[in-house]
Amino acid sequence: MLKIGVVCLARKTFDYNAAAEIYKEKIEELKSIKYVEFIFDENLVIEVEEAQNSVKKFVDVDGIVIISGTFHLGHLALIYASLKKPMLLWAFNELPYNGGKIRLNSVCGLNLNASNLYKAGYDNFHYTVGDKIDMDWINALKMKKVLENTRLGVVGSRAHGFFNLGIDELNLNGKAGTLIDYLQLDELFDYANNSESQYEEKLKEIYDVSGINNTQLSKVSKLIRGLELFFKEKNINAMAIRCWPEFASKYGISPCAAMSYLQANDYIIGCEGDVEGTLSMIATKAASNSTPFLADLSQVNLEENYALLWHCGVAAYNLWDKKSNRSLDTYFAGGKGVTADFVLKPGVISLLRIDSARGKTRLFIAKGEAVEMKKELKGTYAKVIFENHINSLLDTLVKNGVAHHAAMVYGDYMRTFEIFGQLMGWEIIRG
Repeated sequence: MLKIGVVCLARKTFDYNAAAEIYKEKIEELKSIKYVEFIFDENLVIEVEEAQNSVKKFVDVDGIVIISGTFHLGHLALIYASLKKPMLLWAFNELPYNGGKIRLNSVCGLNLNASNLYKAGYDNFHYTVGDKIDMDWINALKMKKVLENTRLGVVGSRAHGFFNLGIDELNLNGKAGTLIDYLQLDELFDYANNSESQYEEKLKEIYDVSGINNTQLSKVSKLIRGLELFFKEKNINAMAIRCWPEFASKYGISPCAAMSYLQANDYIIGCEGDVEGTLSMIATKAASNSTPFLADLSQVNLEENYALLWHCGVAAYNLWDKKSNRSLDTYFAGGKGVTADFVLKPGVISLLRIDSARGKTRLFIAKGEAVEMKKELKGTYAKVIFENHINSLLDTLVKNGVAHHAAMVYGDYMRTFEIFGQLMGWEIIRG
């Protein structure tokens, strides 16, 4: 759960009593946000000494909301900034004039704070003006927090030849707080082989399994249980799997179908050992509270201006369009593929890729709309028309060397993603 400190600054030469009443209302409104623990200084902070005492309450928070209830001393925000936490500068709308005098001058206070912070070298602040807190900032802070709390298991390594998915794990830990553990494929195979096969009937309810045999169905079921146990006993909360070529040759099937099932049940599992792709899934889920899909920009139609976001059959089954046949199939790896096959549902989508290159981390983001299409090929996929022409998006991807996987999530989260990139200090590449 996020922990956010909240303080309201004021000065007695303005209508600080009105600011105090507004602040009381905002405290009650903020308490209704379920996934945040707010730590309030419930009194207005006016003097430097008050800020010096108040700041002690916020040592352990993930971020601080600094409200300019009225115009105020410039010292105050700098005292809270000394904690080096992400900050939201919030100004109230101006009240109706009273006798020709400006009552709050709240925006000017925000401007003062922003100028002082910028000139003091602080870049970790965002701002909002209005009656409501900026939920995009809160969700971006949630994205940052979830990466800090992620212990990611890399099972095997990256896929053979996928050099562009390589990472500097200590740099990633230093920048995002993520801890990475390397685990062995053979150990996961042992977990699966020694697990009970208990998901066959559930799989039959969800997918058309006529395209696979009973042995393959059992292996999918046992792998689901093995992965559940692996998550629990290895104390990891996300996983990036080297899903080929060893899975088909040593275990007997690929993990795609099992991943499709588990990801619809709140597990995060990335394909092909892609650590940053998996982190992208974690971040998009934190922003949206919905299921992500790690996809390839697999096909583009430059004339008709669309792309196919496809992967070989790992999309969570709850992303199904409810029209195509949702099935399991064995179309690749010499009949050992065992993938999910269906078209994804239509709707607005946002795309995000955390991506390292040349010593820096970038954030590729794009917005589009998944549109209806017929089930014409194997795997899981969505036909997407992007906000910008596909030719421009492809040009941006290629010229910036962005890796070939990105996390897709339903909804428009572009502003949240941009704030997240700012919080992390990462370059933003907009497709």
